[in-house]
Amino acid sequence: MSQFHLAQVNIGRIRDAIDSPLLADFVAALEPVNKIADESPGFVWRLQTEDGDATSIRPFEDETILVNMSVWESIDTLGDFVYRSAHTPFMRRRREWFHRMDLYMALWWVESGTIPSVMDARERLAHLEKHGPTPFAFTFRQPFPPPDGRSTIVPYDEACPA
Repeated sequence: MSQFHLAQVNIGRIRDAIDSPLLADFVAALEPVNKIADESPGFVWRLQTEDGDATSIRPFEDETILVNMSVWESIDTLGDFVYRSAHTPFMRRRREWFHRMDLYMALWWVESGTIPSVMDARERLAHLEKHGPTPFAFTFRQPFPPPDGRSTIVPYDEACPA
């Protein structure tokens, strides 16, 4: 088993206030989608407040940006959740709720047992934006293996847009 887990951050700029009718379906889906994640094989941790989600955490100057972070045992277990679970239909609706963003996600390896901070996530996004995919921050399409070199990583194909 790897000494490393996969951390992920994804962000989105909401199209309206979190309590608006436009975002009602998104807000209604938070609890069931988080439950799917929590019960998924390979799930380790997710960012949340005592409310059970992270919608009140606004780590960017732009208050319309929501953040989602989680840790998974591997890139495959995260990929299964994102692209091959009951989460996928909600992800396909993201354009209803969020503006298009060129950079909205970053992946990176953390030592097992490490919980990344929101500041770590901001740093990974900024690095990815400035340098493109590297072992420090990467994407599903251009992944890097964990630092222990115990597994090989195969990029996700076009059927799994990152």
